[in-house]
Amino acid sequence: MKFDLYDFDKTVYPHDSETVFLFYCILHRPYLIILGPYLLMNLLLFAFGFGDKFKGRCFTFLRFIDGEKMAKKFWEKQQKKIYPIFNPENRERPIVVCSASPEFFLKPICEKYGVHTLLATRMNPKTGEILGRNCKDKQKPLRLKEALPDAEYVNVLSDNIKSDIYIFELGEKCFHASKGKLTEMSIEEIRKIAGR
Repeated sequence: MKFDLYDFDKTVYPHDSETVFLFYCILHRPYLIILGPYLLMNLLLFAFGFGDKFKGRCFTFLRFIDGEKMAKKFWEKQQKKIYPIFNPENRERPIVVCSASPEFFLKPICEKYGVHTLLATRMNPKTGEILGRNCKDKQKPLRLKEALPDAEYVNVLSDNIKSDIYIFELGEKCFHASKGKLTEMSIEEIRKIAGR
């Protein structure tokens, strides 16, 4: 079966959605601010590449809220920011979303927009614990092969050329996404930018 393959953050949504969600939760559950120093330290450690476990620690705030309920409320407010390229009427074929953001968190918006398959970081929505590996870089094609072994990808869309080179290599056509606009690029151009 043929699909189009989309990254999510900064591709169909203008920001890093999990970071926006963290601040949304603190704003709506102000008692979470007590976790601020701990969350900030782990966020910085994760940002500097010290391992996926720190991403899980950034989500320990889920122990103190109903994460799935908050995710639904978040997307009710944020869906107006979704770029038109994600709208079902603007697609030629079914889409697969493959993202490093937590699966439970992206599920409400992907269901609303009729995504065929969502592959994202598996996370316990009650504890923030990452189950398996963070769905990024080389993990993305592994997850895709596991879930959809016979899939063919026509268009691949992502904002991040260096990290998503591995999924760009799966597509017939590659599109760099920036602020809701798509620029078609050859795989050779993408490999050059990615240093491969």
